[in-house]
Amino acid sequence: MSSQINPPYGVLAELTHRCPLACLYCSNPVALKGAETELTTDQWKTVLRTARELGAIQLHLSGGEPLLRSDLEELAAHASALGFYINLITSGIGLSAERSNAIARSGINNVQLSLQSHLDDTALAVCGRRSVEAKLNAARHLQQAGVPLSWNIVLHKLNIAQITEMVTLCAEFQPHKIELAHVQFHGLALANREHLKIEPSMVQEAETQVNSLRRIYGDSLSLVYIKPDWHESFPKPCNGGWANLQLTVAPDGTVLPCAGAYGITTMKFENIRNQPLRWIWFESPAFNAFRGTNWMGEPCRSCDKREIDFGGCRCQAFALTGEAARTDPACTLSSDRGLIDNLLATALITGSNGKNGNRD
Repeated sequence: MSSQINPPYGVLAELTHRCPLACLYCSNPVALKGAETELTTDQWKTVLRTARELGAIQLHLSGGEPLLRSDLEELAAHASALGFYINLITSGIGLSAERSNAIARSGINNVQLSLQSHLDDTALAVCGRRSVEAKLNAARHLQQAGVPLSWNIVLHKLNIAQITEMVTLCAEFQPHKIELAHVQFHGLALANREHLKIEPSMVQEAETQVNSLRRIYGDSLSLVYIKPDWHESFPKPCNGGWANLQLTVAPDGTVLPCAGAYGITTMKFENIRNQPLRWIWFESPAFNAFRGTNWMGEPCRSCDKREIDFGGCRCQAFALTGEAARTDPACTLSSDRGLIDNLLATALITGSNGKNGNRD
């Protein structure tokens, strides 16, 4: 079977689930891995070396908040020596000028900062902290250290009207990319969906704002806009297909086909403490469960998009239907599409006068 499977292109290394923020839309599992379960420095180095030997060339260092690992720069330097292109994904909270210089020396190629809002009140509602100035300070330190910078902004009901202001703020730091992605309803985001859901008209307005900003900035800034699949006719590709391009390693060493797979509680995902990474990628039942198209039932099996969207997101299918093998309900051909339509109808009823995003 392994001869039919491509090696992984990328690795998402979740170094820790510890984080100074508590974002309503966090993609990490509801039951976070404790610090006592985290892989050691040497164990992470083994993961990185093995992944590189498998053929992976891109590494994303993430969390939680990876800055909370004191060995972050050591791991980055090790990965750089192995030949990885390294992207650090961070909130930027607590990032000092000294540490920014250390990050620059470690071989990290890009730092992706997150922004919840340009307004502290909105940031407080979204992530439980007035965090704007801390993020701007982080951007200043990274810019002064000469580290290439990009931004990620997750869009939802609480900040979708602020796109122009958020992009304008981020653009001051001359990033090479700003990614605006609508929230995906997995994990905490699904549990908090009443705080986050948007109306179809808001999606149209968001796209109008992005197109206007693209005209303003032209080729000087890459603005990536990812539409919400709940408002589309067909689902997004499942990261190029299940276990096709990238693997995720959780803080405790559990290896997943994608970061959202935590929620599929009916599947067993192996741990690098017990099984070699090569075997997990090529041979493990979980990684092979939804590879390719042979696993598909109808309407996916006979659909001409089956090798484009691969049936959509397995994590979303499980979250909404309880069965990971079902067609993603985001697809209008799915018999479960009504689940999403009903959720969207609720958003239309509550609209902008619904809950304000503060925790109950």
